Amino acid sequence: MTETDESTRAGRASRTAVGAVGGLLATLVMTVFRLPTAKSLPPPAEFLGRWVGGAPDDYPVSSLALHFGYGVVAGVLFALGCERRIERSDRPETAGLVAGAAYGAALSVVGERVVLRHLVGQRLAADESVVFHAGHLMYGLTLGVWAGSRD
Repeated sequence: MTETDESTRAGRASRTAVGAVGGLLATLVMTVFRLPTAKSLPPPAEFLGRWVGGAPDDYPVSSLALHFGYGVVAGVLFALGCERRIERSDRPETAGLVAGAAYGAALSVVGERVVLRHLVGQRLAADESVVFHAGHLMYGLTLGVWAGSRD
């Protein structure tokens, strides 16, 4: 293996770690915001209720675990896709904030229009939709600034 291959592999591992930790942190921020304002468990509870059976309230721990799992995976994908652009910026926190805001907004739209509607069979009321989108924006902002602040 050449030095370049090792460097590439190390860079990818570093970005993966940044994304995983950032995704976990960002999901925590989103969840702390969402739980008291949404008056319900995160959407994975609805998913589990529909596909496994039972009521969403039957899955408090597993729905939170699944929610955090999604957040970590989404964080890794963000870091692998955006980290080099953020690193090259002379203002990495700002670049991360902007990229994270766009990423959070995209996740939110896909989450509501694809995941909730088609996989869960749920349509959010207007006020629930606002909380859903605000939470994902917080996720993206937190993740982006986290990624931008890592050297």
